[in-house]
Amino acid sequence: MPRPRRDPPMLPPRQPTGQAAASRAGVRAARGATRPDGTPGPRAADVVADAVRRGILSGELSPGTPLREEELSATHGVSRHTARTALATLTAERLVTAEPYRGVRVSLLDDAALVALQHLRCALETEALRIVRGRGIRPPDVDAALDALSAAEASGDWPATLEAHARVHRALVDAADSPRIAEEYRRLDSEMHLLLTHVRPAYAPGALTTEHRAYVEEALTDPERAVRAHLEHSTRAILEGRRAH
Repeated sequence: MPRPRRDPPMLPPRQPTGQAAASRAGVRAARGATRPDGTPGPRAADVVADAVRRGILSGELSPGTPLREEELSATHGVSRHTARTALATLTAERLVTAEPYRGVRVSLLDDAALVALQHLRCALETEALRIVRGRGIRPPDVDAALDALSAAEASGDWPATLEAHARVHRALVDAADSPRIAEEYRRLDSEMHLLLTHVRPAYAPGALTTEHRAYVEEALTDPERAVRAHLEHSTRAILEGRRAH
């Protein structure tokens, strides 16, 4: 009489590591969590969106990389609906692009998109600085942001320099105390960060800090002229850096 067939023992599923493991832990913490003040904690979709956003802005996920719901669901331990919601958040921020028959991919800004992005940044930052000038104040966080930019630039750490650079501009915009302007500006800030992650314009050591210290003083005095001149200069530098890259 033949012996009954035994199924091979089941191996435990491979455990996620690194960023995916951190995301899974965050998702578990988000489910049903509340903050110390009693307000709801982050949604699982927000935790997944944060993890993917970090991957994009760090350069780990390069432009054009496909992002599939089923893979995000398996990697982060969430439902496909949650993964879809996370991708919708990133699409609204323009960090990813959803196209019919191609799915969702990490965004790739061409030259025309860069110019359009800078034009919109110019409008928002100019208006914010006009408000700041009218209030007669100096943005409270801008000097600390400039010091952080100097330290990051001196370290030669390009991702840290990008974050410090963004912090300088956010300090100027946030000083207007306009939630709508700040919200829209942050969306553009993410796109700029994505672009500059992969393109490093040619700057001598310390030049970026020197340029921005001068820009802050000029922008607080004459925002319309200073912002336009600054962003036109940065657009040229980015385009040249892209071609060299």
